[in-house]
Amino acid sequence: MRRRWWSTPRDTLSRSLARRGMPTTFFRFVYRTSLGSQVWISLLAVVVFVLETAPLEMQRRILNAAILHHDVGLVVTLAIAYAGIVACEGLLKLLMNVYGGWIGERAVRALRLAASKVVAGIPAGEQDASVRGVEISMILSEPEPIGTFAGVVTAEFVLHTGILLSVFGYMFFINSALALVCLLVFAPQLVFVPLMQAAINRRVRLRIGVLRQASVGALLVDGRAAGRAQMARFADIFELNLGILKLRFSMKFLMNLTHNFGRVMVLCVGGWYIVHGRADVGTVVAFVSGLGNLRDPWSDLVNWYQEAMLTGTKYRVFTGAMNKFATYRFSSSRADALPATPGAEVTSRA
Repeated sequence: MRRRWWSTPRDTLSRSLARRGMPTTFFRFVYRTSLGSQVWISLLAVVVFVLETAPLEMQRRILNAAILHHDVGLVVTLAIAYAGIVACEGLLKLLMNVYGGWIGERAVRALRLAASKVVAGIPAGEQDASVRGVEISMILSEPEPIGTFAGVVTAEFVLHTGILLSVFGYMFFINSALALVCLLVFAPQLVFVPLMQAAINRRVRLRIGVLRQASVGALLVDGRAAGRAQMARFADIFELNLGILKLRFSMKFLMNLTHNFGRVMVLCVGGWYIVHGRADVGTVVAFVSGLGNLRDPWSDLVNWYQEAMLTGTKYRVFTGAMNKFATYRFSSSRADALPATPGAEVTSRA
């Protein structure tokens, strides 16, 4: 019976990852496990961003046809064409998202199976609660964000970057002065986004380590001392999560603030141009709409950057444990042999 592309794929990756070792970086992992699929989904993303840029010009033409030419027939024709473009774009984006989900789930499955195979190679007598606790974390929770992002990493970058470049190109073609105003809106974000993201990454790395220790602690029964240790770990996790939330929402606040200031600037400069006869209403509306169209892909590109940094951190922690499990040998110093991961003891709750 012929297998459908959305069926559960044959396991051809996990054995290779377990035997040959994990790629050194997250992007090498994507290249090794899904290069062909990444090419196809990137081509879909190119078509989507081309179609997503077209409505800007359609809006300008519809407004000018109604306000300047009073041509109802042209307005209806352009509106029908606009609706057709939007429908095609939506269907292609749906296909791209489903395909990206399939790539991601395939990567998640490969990571889980690879971790299971590596742990299965450890002698049975040495698979104590410490090993099992880290294994549970690596199989249940850690592969999910890594594999999921692997499914969309290239498509989202191509899509959002393509939309930004095409919209900015269109703006510069229509009116370079207003386009420069729009470009200045995003300049401050190039400064505060990387700084805040670096702080988030540090907290994520610490949180993974504490979560693994909590998994180990859940399998150990050692009276009140173990219970107090678990409570301390949960307190650390709470404070780390809260710190991440504060940074993320602060970043979102600053991005929204700069965007709204940019809209005010476009309206002021555009209004001055209209008064002096250097621009028409349709052009200014197109720029305001274009700034709105830039907001989503820019925010998505920032989110992509955040996810790339976070996933890179999570992947390094995951592969560190995989490498230590692969070379695991019985040692009298069990604490040095186990993949404890960074952040196992969080003393300063950053």
